[in-house]
Amino acid sequence: MRCALKRAAVLSIGVAVVTLAVAVMVEAQQPKKVPRIGFIRPGPPQDPNVEAFRQGLRELGYIEGQNIVIEDRAAEGKLDRLPALAAELVGLKIDVIVVGGTSAIHPVREATHTIPIVMASAGDPVTDGFVASLARPAGNITGLSTMHPELSGKRLELINETVSKSSRFAILWDPSDPGATSMFRETGVAAHALGVQLQSLEVRRPDDFENAFRAAGKGRAQALIVVATGLTNTDRARIVNLTVKTRLPAMYTDSRFVSAGGLMSYSANLPDLFRRAAIYVDKILKGRKPADLPVEQPKKFELVINLKAAKQIGLTIPPNVLARADRVIK
Repeated sequence: MRCALKRAAVLSIGVAVVTLAVAVMVEAQQPKKVPRIGFIRPGPPQDPNVEAFRQGLRELGYIEGQNIVIEDRAAEGKLDRLPALAAELVGLKIDVIVVGGTSAIHPVREATHTIPIVMASAGDPVTDGFVASLARPAGNITGLSTMHPELSGKRLELINETVSKSSRFAILWDPSDPGATSMFRETGVAAHALGVQLQSLEVRRPDDFENAFRAAGKGRAQALIVVATGLTNTDRARIVNLTVKTRLPAMYTDSRFVSAGGLMSYSANLPDLFRRAAIYVDKILKGRKPADLPVEQPKKFELVINLKAAKQIGLTIPPNVLARADRVIK
């Protein structure tokens, strides 16, 4: 009787071991699910900030095509395309959607209230209603903001020093872009504090640019601030050419305009923000919820000056302004 019981026990253990071994083999043979990341932005397909995001992922151990897949979508300045692009990403059962621009956040939020959304460069996400607060986002959206209380005032101060204490400024912006609206509002507050006049130049489509610059001339604007949006980013070259043609000194909110031939920019370091967006993606893929991840404000800022652009419009950059530049293009 005891021998029979021993044989039964041994047999049971053997069966259990074999079953476990088979289960381990089956699990090992089954391919692991590769996370799918959606990336959507209002601007052009070729964007160095997207590469900065990819670099951030590589630094965290992600290899595109092996342990992560990126579905990249660009609206090319046509904001009416954003809802369809957002719906397309949601239909692909994306794990996380990264948004590279304020104007794309609203369409993505409308497309999904469950898929985590990471803002790579939002304007003022609290004022725009995307999150409840920076510390406690509360919903399925988190990420990074480009807004900083001192940015708009600093831009005005720098361009004012550059053009020898001007009193009449113009600002080129797209009122259909939530981020541009916030920046226009902040610039107005800063202009009032400095005691200078600010002329509003609204653009909603590419055909508006020439009329806007003509209006700046009629308004005797002495300098221009260009707000980066999906629309203006797509037509950077045209805007830069118009500033040269009208010999109007321009301060940009995005350094890519200066790289394209613009005069100067003061802004958050966008590549740094996009690299840090990868950290949010990593945390979410490892189980963190967007509502528990505070929205971060920019940590790095940069003043970029293009001396070639200054020469084209007959402007000499004051030494005290040039000395503060983080990067000078000659």
